[in-house]
Amino acid sequence: MSSAETTGRMTAISGSVAEIRFPGAVPRIGTLLLAGEARDIRIEVASLVAADTVRGLVLNPGPELRLGMAVHSTGRPLSVPVGDALLGRMLNVFGETIDGGSDLVDLPRRSIHGRPVPLARRRVEGEIFETGIKAIDLLSPLERGGKAGLYGGAGVGKTVLITEMIHNMVAEYEGVSLFCGIGERSREAEELYREMDAAGVLERTVMVFGQMNESPGVRFRVGHAALTMAEYFRDDMRSDVLVLIDNIFRFVQAGSEVSGLLGRIPSRVGYQPSLGTELADLEERICSTESGRMTSIQAVYVPADDFTDPAATHTFSHLSASIVLSRKKASQGLYPAIDPLRSYSKMLTPGTVSDRHYRVARDVRNALSQYEDLKDIIAMLGMEELSEQDRATVSRARRLERFLTQPFFTTEQFTGKPGRFVALEDTLESCEAILGDAFSDRPESDFYMIGTVAELEDADAA
Repeated sequence: MSSAETTGRMTAISGSVAEIRFPGAVPRIGTLLLAGEARDIRIEVASLVAADTVRGLVLNPGPELRLGMAVHSTGRPLSVPVGDALLGRMLNVFGETIDGGSDLVDLPRRSIHGRPVPLARRRVEGEIFETGIKAIDLLSPLERGGKAGLYGGAGVGKTVLITEMIHNMVAEYEGVSLFCGIGERSREAEELYREMDAAGVLERTVMVFGQMNESPGVRFRVGHAALTMAEYFRDDMRSDVLVLIDNIFRFVQAGSEVSGLLGRIPSRVGYQPSLGTELADLEERICSTESGRMTSIQAVYVPADDFTDPAATHTFSHLSASIVLSRKKASQGLYPAIDPLRSYSKMLTPGTVSDRHYRVARDVRNALSQYEDLKDIIAMLGMEELSEQDRATVSRARRLERFLTQPFFTTEQFTGKPGRFVALEDTLESCEAILGDAFSDRPESDFYMIGTVAELEDADAA
């Protein structure tokens, strides 16, 4: 373009997509356009449809949107503010505060379209990130500087689990935490803000939301905006950054909506043909460098509990740990409803974790796997038809199943049970005791919703 700003006219509007004709050179894809008398309607150029016409996503449509309206090109992409002043604040995709506090002024801004770090500059860790949640630390340990996914259908506890991780990890975490809500309910955003404030960790946290009622363009871009802020803390402030995303499926869903609005032919199961590329553009920006480590935990909604859904399978490929939540476990009241046989972590290998951790995790998984194989026989013939060895295995597995439940700090007000943070060493010690039949005389119910087996010993002493 010959100047930093040119003016065009709106020639078509369809939902949250508009076509704008420019008399001269058209703006590039990704350029931010402004419309309205106050220039407060923001449009991002998404495609070029003719030599003089662009098609753009209206990020915040308003009632004044009309044909013939003047549209001004800024000549630059959508950007967000960066700096220490973001800490403790709740923001939207434009970098505007939505927490009722003062506006952020005079902060430098950066384009949300950052590039992934080149492979030569990336840093690989191999260190465990302890969460204090027994089932995760034992069977699917998270990697510091890696990406972990929480997979599950509707209502199995993804948001509760990620909120508990925030409670447990942010308080112990020495770096900066960034929470990105993609397609969140406004109720969840408000509750999370209050919980972070009450826990005293808000001053080291940035919260970015693209809420459920906002346009698909906002929900599609809020993840990029959040990662731009996270990259500032990693690269400029040389801090470790913990990025929590809820929910990555909403990003895929927003991309599908955007693709449909732009008239692209859908691909498998109705998803956009560019699903893999769009997801990779976001996920590949999450990595560690010599400046600092960026660790990510992402909730992933699984449509209809179908783990072969393209959104789920594409996300799997980017993760170092996958924690699968089971509706069957949830229906049995075994919370967190983690499926130990379907969850995995690349960290759980000899040489990465301690020999003791690997041995205990393998034995726990073997016991639970054998119990799963015996369930059909038990259902048809009863426990009496099992051999003595199999009965002992079932008894051990059922105790382990109940021991891997855990009362959460974030659900205390609903359950009346005080939350527990359980160190990995305590989890290993307790599992070794159960595997060694140290508590074979106790009923299974005693192992439900406790922290460690030391609580059983304390109860006996009392």
